[in-house]
Amino acid sequence: MLRVDVVTIFPRMVEAPVADGIVQRARDKGLLDLRVHDLRDFTDDKHRSVDDAPFGGGPGMVMKAEPFQRAVADVLPEGAGAARAVVLLSPRGRPFDQATAQRYAGLQRLVLLCGRYEGIDERVAETVATEEVSLGDFVLTGGEVAALAVIEATMRLLPGALGDEGSAEADSFADGLLDYPHFTRPAQVGGRGVPEVLLSGDHGRIRRWRRKESLRATRARRPELLDRAVLTVEDRALLSEIENEEKVLA
Repeated sequence: MLRVDVVTIFPRMVEAPVADGIVQRARDKGLLDLRVHDLRDFTDDKHRSVDDAPFGGGPGMVMKAEPFQRAVADVLPEGAGAARAVVLLSPRGRPFDQATAQRYAGLQRLVLLCGRYEGIDERVAETVATEEVSLGDFVLTGGEVAALAVIEATMRLLPGALGDEGSAEADSFADGLLDYPHFTRPAQVGGRGVPEVLLSGDHGRIRRWRRKESLRATRARRPELLDRAVLTVEDRALLSEIENEEKVLA
């Protein structure tokens, strides 16, 4: 079982979205132990203050280090380690990706720290966080949305979390490429049909078509992924076919 602890000043922003769907089913199956903690419970003043003005001046407020330090000490008294990570969700963090989700799914403990306001005191990153993670090159109001994304991406990789164990393996980015197109009934929608190969019943042709379309989508939309993907001889042959088809259409 993976235990995930989320530290935030808005617990309901995390608790409500995970109360339904596959995250809740994973909890019900005993695959995921998800706990949400109010950062204000770890303050030491009557106002339960979690922020203060920045040293050196400037706009906004900065979240204090001590509440985060106390929270991590409380929820993870054994400290971080090979199977235990403390992740600070931050715009300057390393981009979160499928490989990171896979690594988190193999942990015993995952603590997610959600910031707010102008930023978090640097000593949180220096003293309690083992890494900083970002969803991308944009800024959110707080880390709660990022925490939810990390939780769901990680949880669905836990063995038994999905109804069909092949679903995670077929996801976009599972093998470094984008997913192939999907179709379902009816066969005609607004005059647009389903590719004939998917109706053929020929599993070999279907597998090859799906791989080719996965490569086509990746080449068109995220070509940089091809530079990092491990491509087979067949993959390279399919890419050549795609290039030749595009030349004919040009």
